[in-house]
Amino acid sequence: MRAIGTIPHDRITITIFSMNDKYQIQFEAGPMIQTYKLRHDEINGLEGIKKMVDEQFLENILTRFNEMYLFLKQAKENIK
Repeated sequence: MRAIGTIPHDRITITIFSMNDKYQIQFEAGPMIQTYKLRHDEINGLEGIKKMVDEQFLENILTRFNEMYLFLKQAKENIK
């Protein structure tokens, strides 16, 4: 797997990888990661991925990160 690009964002790290005829779009926020996989033939390379990751997509990503944070927080509280 090799990194082929990034998408700048002020709150999360977005890295695009290529491996075995698939792209992996990785979103990182603190201890959490979301990864989405696409076949190379599904999208037009790095530029296509950048178009796909628009404001609405990022808003959904951030919402999911918030949900993940709350799930993790609750799980940690349950073990105390």
